[in-house]
Amino acid sequence: MNTADKKVNLLDYDRQGLQRFFASFGEKPFRAVQVLQWIHHYGVTDFDQMLNLSKKLRQQLHEVAEVRAPEIGYTQVSNDGTRKWVLKLPDGNAIETVFIPEEGRGTLCVSSQVGCSLNCSFCSTAQQGFSRNLTTGEIIGQVWRVVRELSLKENKHDKQITNVVMMGMGEPLLNYKNVVAAMDIMRDDFAYGLSKYRITLSTSGVVPAMEKLKEDTDVALAVSLHAATDELREILVPINKKYPIKQLLATCKHYFDKEPRRKVMFEYVMLDKVNDTPEQARALVRCLSHLPCKVNLIPFNPFDQTLYRCSSPARIDVFRKILQKAGIRTLQRKKRGDDIDAACGQLVGDVQDRTQGARKKMIRIRTEKSLRNND
Repeated sequence: MNTADKKVNLLDYDRQGLQRFFASFGEKPFRAVQVLQWIHHYGVTDFDQMLNLSKKLRQQLHEVAEVRAPEIGYTQVSNDGTRKWVLKLPDGNAIETVFIPEEGRGTLCVSSQVGCSLNCSFCSTAQQGFSRNLTTGEIIGQVWRVVRELSLKENKHDKQITNVVMMGMGEPLLNYKNVVAAMDIMRDDFAYGLSKYRITLSTSGVVPAMEKLKEDTDVALAVSLHAATDELREILVPINKKYPIKQLLATCKHYFDKEPRRKVMFEYVMLDKVNDTPEQARALVRCLSHLPCKVNLIPFNPFDQTLYRCSSPARIDVFRKILQKAGIRTLQRKKRGDDIDAACGQLVGDVQDRTQGARKKMIRIRTEKSLRNND
């Protein structure tokens, strides 16, 4: 192992982690704030430029630490202004990060894992296999890298990051510790200073981790529901076999008990003639009518060899009106970045998983069989 491999990556540390790091060689806690600002506010990675640190401390940092964010493999820009970065990791994997500029806001979609292990049948990421969890530094490093990119002269017309959604590659709650630490950095006033209302974690429904999450952080929560019955949801989101809808919704009902005005967002991908009928809309109303929630209808974004098609605008409109008539606040997500495969469910990166071919065949066969049985 060379010297660089032994160095700690300071992007892996939130403020408390940096305080422990500096305490380990006799420095005061305020050093954590200084270095946090240098790294995240100013984008400085060279310790010699951190001029409010002593010369001795800067030399120590050179010997034991570094600031290492994922490197850019390539960038794609959609016709609608959405920007996708493929970021290279040291082990040969690659992840994808997407920035969506909108009127009055700029949303960054951040990945938490290399690939995904949950096998959701409508999601391209799930069919890439699973390699590993991202480190805290690789998660917050996506934010760090994009902030630097958006500050470049040629990108000055782009908006800055106002919101972060943990909706990229992977299931965030299966990488709990690193994701929570990264979100703490996002919220730290000496780093990115984002409000709890402007960071959203999206989960497929890992119920025990959701129960822990509401105690550890108060960021916004989105739940990938996609069906109102266990029979259908087990086809679309197989983790439902472990944490069925009744158990999931019981957790959601009390998730924001301490802040009763806040609501859980339920995500519902619209799949033509699969989960978009009026009967299923009414079943969804029965599921959600007692919950403080809102629903986000997501037009399905196709990928190679998928079995699904997107619901027509007319079918989506009927579905939405049934929910709205029942008093459920319902939004419809715009398609963004689908021409560069940057839309919801299309992120794939480059996952070093030798099971990919067999995995894709397995998912396809299982889904075809399940959909036939569900007809």
